[in-house]
Amino acid sequence: MIKDNQTYFNRLHVVLDAMITAISYIAAWYIRIILFAEPGKGVLPMETYFTALYFIVPGYLLLYWMMNLYRSKRFSSPWKEAVDVVRANILGLVLFFVALYIVNEPNFSRSMIFVFFGINIFTMLIVRKILRVALRSIRKRGYNIKHILLVGYSRATEGYIDRLLANPEWGYMVCGILDDKIPAGTLYRGIKVLGGIGNLQYILPENKMDEIGITLSLSDYDKLEGIVNLCEKFGVHTKFIPDYNSVIPSNPYTEDLQGLPVINIRRVPLTNTFNLVIKRIVDIIGSLVAIVIFSPVMLVSAIAIKAGDGGEVIFKQTRVGLHNKEFEMYKFRTMRKQTEEDEAKGWTTKDDERVTKFGKFLRKTSMDEVPQFFNILKGDMSLVGPRPERPQWVEKFKEEIPRYMIKHQVRPGLTGWAQVNGYRGDTSIYKRIEYDIYYIENWSFTFDIKIMFLTIFKGFINKNAY
Repeated sequence: MIKDNQTYFNRLHVVLDAMITAISYIAAWYIRIILFAEPGKGVLPMETYFTALYFIVPGYLLLYWMMNLYRSKRFSSPWKEAVDVVRANILGLVLFFVALYIVNEPNFSRSMIFVFFGINIFTMLIVRKILRVALRSIRKRGYNIKHILLVGYSRATEGYIDRLLANPEWGYMVCGILDDKIPAGTLYRGIKVLGGIGNLQYILPENKMDEIGITLSLSDYDKLEGIVNLCEKFGVHTKFIPDYNSVIPSNPYTEDLQGLPVINIRRVPLTNTFNLVIKRIVDIIGSLVAIVIFSPVMLVSAIAIKAGDGGEVIFKQTRVGLHNKEFEMYKFRTMRKQTEEDEAKGWTTKDDERVTKFGKFLRKTSMDEVPQFFNILKGDMSLVGPRPERPQWVEKFKEEIPRYMIKHQVRPGLTGWAQVNGYRGDTSIYKRIEYDIYYIENWSFTFDIKIMFLTIFKGFINKNAY
């Protein structure tokens, strides 16, 4: 069975990691102590260095186990695995130095430890990459396959089958579907409905399935507990693929309320006070620096706008921000004076007669947005976040676009993930919301920095601005 193969593979993997760690250490010793020896350094005998291996090898294997590096590689991310390898080695490096401090061994070559650190990470990553490629190649050829039976027919069933068929390297074979409402013999992409859910009690004793995937429709969730109990009775590994992915995101935030699991429908990192404070500090410092840097541009723009038609320099427009609260957003005025009726016409279009010549330049270069640094300083906006919309558009979109109002759970931004990906001005509002929600659910300080850099390098010129 596959689960036995996985056990043997994990044991082999542990042995392989032990060999890699030992070889990396010996190579580091040879390079630093033998090839590049320095007088007075590393004067300890070879036996002392090699005795340390009795502690280093099991210690590093324990660190790899703690980092979950021995779990199945079918669905694990190569990037996540690489990060975990580096994290384990950094922790091992720190513990190594702490141990030398405790035993008070000043002559043990510290530079040799750094050489070991580099060799071990490099070798471990190369070997794991080779293993991953080899396993996927084997699975594509039909070996090392996991046989899975799906219980229940729903949108989740079709989505799960679609993904397994699109990724044969994962090594899964769907043997069939059980459902009480879909007629036996019905096919979905070659996968047949075998009969009702009751057939599970006859299939499980045969012990031919490696996994049972529960893909019940929402209306059949009353059967969930009975199915789980039956699967566990026969010791079959069971996984639950929920049919509410249109409501709950793929990476929901789960809390443990004294043993009661609580699923937050939307994970919003910026509801965390620490994250919120850090972002606000960056906004204040960033906006102050930007105001100083752009002060010559603002002065020249103000003079050019005033000289054009003598009208107001700053245009204030009501937008909807954090927690659906309205605020006045500042922009350099790029249009001729117009009535409220003209302003209410909506977004500007190509060759819009309302836009002045200098206004076209400001819009094209995004310089009309510079006064919003004062909005950021006030706390109405952030350097990075979803772009705010006018109240009438918010009322329209919240009825037409699913999950549109999620964007108001964070401060609106001067720039955002949607904008640096080209969704600015007259572009798809649906795609903008998709990118905005991704940003909200995956916010991090480094993500903000990335967006700011992308804005600097490719975000100023707006080909969709009219």
